[in-house]
Amino acid sequence: MPFALRANRSLFPILRALSCGALLSLAGCSFVPAFNAPVDPGAARWAGDESAQHSLARGGQWWKEFHDPELDELIQRGLHGNYTLAAAVERVHQAQGSAVAAGAARFPQFSLDGNFQRQNNYSTTAKGSLSVGATYEIDFWGKNKATADSAGELVDASAFDAQTVRMTLAANIASTYFQVLSLDERIKLAQAIANDAQQVLDLVQVQANLGAASDLEVAQQRNTLQTFQAAVPTLQQQRDQSLYQLAVLVGAPAQGFSIQSAQLDKVVAPVPATGLPMDLLSQRPDIQAAEARLKSANFDIGAARAAFLPNLSLNLLGGVDTLGGGTLWSAVGTLGQPLFSGGLLTGQLTVAKSRAQEMLATYRELWIEALQDVQTQISATQQLDKSYSLNASAVASAREASHLAQVRYRLGSTDFQTLLIAQRTQFQAEDTLLQVRLQHIQAAVGLFRALGGDFERSSANVMANNTQVPLAQKMEATR
Repeated sequence: MPFALRANRSLFPILRALSCGALLSLAGCSFVPAFNAPVDPGAARWAGDESAQHSLARGGQWWKEFHDPELDELIQRGLHGNYTLAAAVERVHQAQGSAVAAGAARFPQFSLDGNFQRQNNYSTTAKGSLSVGATYEIDFWGKNKATADSAGELVDASAFDAQTVRMTLAANIASTYFQVLSLDERIKLAQAIANDAQQVLDLVQVQANLGAASDLEVAQQRNTLQTFQAAVPTLQQQRDQSLYQLAVLVGAPAQGFSIQSAQLDKVVAPVPATGLPMDLLSQRPDIQAAEARLKSANFDIGAARAAFLPNLSLNLLGGVDTLGGGTLWSAVGTLGQPLFSGGLLTGQLTVAKSRAQEMLATYRELWIEALQDVQTQISATQQLDKSYSLNASAVASAREASHLAQVRYRLGSTDFQTLLIAQRTQFQAEDTLLQVRLQHIQAAVGLFRALGGDFERSSANVMANNTQVPLAQKMEATR
């Protein structure tokens, strides 16, 4: 519904008319339901975490708590080079563009039109005109504002989605990095145990040559050695797979990618302060994204309600006859009231209301899943800490038993089966300890992730660090 304006001396009355229209729009009604953030009852504190009720969750660059410079470098590479995160940032830009387009209806639309006509019937005549046009719909019921606000909330949701990708990426890089270190340690263990088994095999062969051991014992020890040796290629393949996965996470090709491989036993697993359960709602980006989408759906209901009511638009046209020198102008007001649309408007309102209920259910589901996620990681860190202590004691006992079995076998005071059992038990105990150590460290990483990662940084600033154009400026432009 065009509202046209011509570039001449009569611009001031037209601008006054536009100003009056804008004031009417500001004074208009709103059919957007009042939004009340849903609050679900939660536990007073985390079960099994006695310190949680006295502490607040920490944010920031949590990976620095591990005091591993190479891990810090890998995560920084990933935050700047990961393609999944780059795609998430572009989705934020797309949401910003959609928000700008959705908000365009709130402003006058200007256009410049020119016309020239030359005719030659019995005499040659020429006509020409130049005009500036503008269209404006008075948003008396708040439909256009609700539509723009809905799109603005989707921008926030996209930004929080990108921050969720960032949070998950940092945790995956740390977890995969520690997995590579663990596999390095397990490979070294298998090789060391194989070397010990080789020495025992040499001893058994010597004894067999002297008639103090049977060929069966030689074959059994050779089988034990080969079992330990066979574990190395399998572990090496797992290590390569984890390393290549780490390369993808940091945005690098697998070919030629390597790390320095620090020792896992020197990594200190920090214990994050978990805070109170309700703190989770203010720091988990996936929760905040769900709330933004719930707000967007609430605005959509207001826009769908306003569509049932009349809409008023102004149409002004002013210009000049470029050849005759005359002035042209017109002013038209249009009032439209939907009477029958075949259920279109009713269907749109039904969809908007149902989507709001869907977003509410999604929000509540994410809320309880977030609580479950944190509680699971708290339990994992606590129980794996106990498991590590017990397995460390088991390794010490297995090492002592294996040493004594070899000494007693050399002296002929114990049988070969006891030695075999002692060797296998030592390997299994040490390998299990390394795996529990990895799980313990990964549980700490998982707890940082469950708490929202580096949630102290705003979504806009996080995204701005991953784009050439500051995203915070773009988001401000959509408001």
